[in-house]
Amino acid sequence: MRTLKILILGLALVVVVILCLANRGVVTLHLLPPGLDRVVRYSIDMPLFVVILGAMLLGMVIGYLFEWLREHKHRRRASQKSQEAARLQRQVKQLRKDTGRPEDDVLALIGG
Repeated sequence: MRTLKILILGLALVVVVILCLANRGVVTLHLLPPGLDRVVRYSIDMPLFVVILGAMLLGMVIGYLFEWLREHKHRRRASQKSQEAARLQRQVKQLRKDTGRPEDDVLALIGG
């Protein structure tokens, strides 16, 4: 499985390198469309592959952020359940100490 994972990652890396080599032409990236650029005229010249990789990276970051936000309720519930389990364990320990019963229920059943 690990070899397959490395093979797929290597193949993806080769595809990205080929994409970058094929799109080395310089493009102008404008901040605003031509009709709205009276406020701010900002543009930058950069290779097309930088724009493509930047857009992919931005999409991944936004996707991870939304996924993290979506899973927040599950993480919160897991934390609450963990706290509840710890509280119940403390109660069981205290009850065993108060009643004088042994720690192991099996030993209590066989009379040991």
